[in-house]
Amino acid sequence: QVQLVESGGGLAQAGGSLRLSCAASGSIFSFNAMGWYRQAPGKQRDMVATITRFGSTNYADSVKGRFTISRDSAKNTVYLQMNSLKPEDTAVYYCTANSGAVFDSWGQGTQVTVSS
Repeated sequence: QVQLVESGGGLAQAGGSLRLSCAASGSIFSFNAMGWYRQAPGKQRDMVATITRFGSTNYADSVKGRFTISRDSAKNTVYLQMNSLKPEDTAVYYCTANSGAVFDSWGQGTQVTVSS
């Protein structure tokens, strides 16, 4: 079972930036895709951004133009650069990996809080 460890969450002001990191216990190219989801209190967990093995990316409409997903294969790490943060970005952010047909591996989550 792959292990995913997130880091980089914290407190930011509206308009500020944070970068999340997700370190995988194995090669990130062993997965069909990796991504970031988030869950705000009382809400469902939603997709934020994904990146396939071939480098194709996909973003939620709410973060397009503000967030960027990237990866470093040498470090087996996926990143989420978050710019122009808004209070509505406040959530627990989860790293996830898809080794089959669905995202079936999850990290423990990292809290992101954006103050207005």
